[in-house]
Amino acid sequence: MNFTQYEFVDLSHVIEDGLLTYKGLPAPIICDYLSRENSKRNYSEGTSFHIGKIEMVANTGTYIDTPFHRFENGIDVADIELRRIANLDGVVFRIASNVKAIEPDTFNGFNVEGKAVLINTNWDVNWKTNKYFEGHPFLTKSAAEFLRDSNAALVGIDSLNIDDTSDLSRPVHTTLLRAGIPIVEHMRNLNSLPVDGFSFFAVPAKVKGMGSFPVRAFALIKK
Repeated sequence: MNFTQYEFVDLSHVIEDGLLTYKGLPAPIICDYLSRENSKRNYSEGTSFHIGKIEMVANTGTYIDTPFHRFENGIDVADIELRRIANLDGVVFRIASNVKAIEPDTFNGFNVEGKAVLINTNWDVNWKTNKYFEGHPFLTKSAAEFLRDSNAALVGIDSLNIDDTSDLSRPVHTTLLRAGIPIVEHMRNLNSLPVDGFSFFAVPAKVKGMGSFPVRAFALIKK
């Protein structure tokens, strides 16, 4: 594959020390395990290395939810098939700024089967502000059921949560993850993508026993 023929579009937020992704969850602690200065004693003169250390909850930054996040016997991030999270044909749905509850008619007339469905609400402009945590856009249960029945491969959103957080049953997570459809939340830069004609990737580290984990989500657009 000749990557010079493609444009790479980064769709992930930066994870940094003290970043608050979701109220009530702790921010990551990022520090040195072995600093460059301290490493010098272990190597020849002029040679040094850095080994970092991070302590964080799995739901930090831009992350993927797999079925294990919601269901005890669901597939976790170590076992999810790469075909569900990498090199997917993508399609973007632009949501008007006055829309909070995203309904099934948003997707009318589009074939989403086997595709990464990315919901562009522009809520990411509020990232790292208090506004990000209040009044975010979300999918309705019926929208999630439509995407499930239409065999979407993955659903992503540039918002705090794909669900209405006032609904403690979390119907969208429940509907999509029960069907084996992974979810990517806290995305960014979706307005830089075309409506379609790109490939989408959101691959986490292969960690056993995790239902969610940060990803470097990105798209490839042929020039």
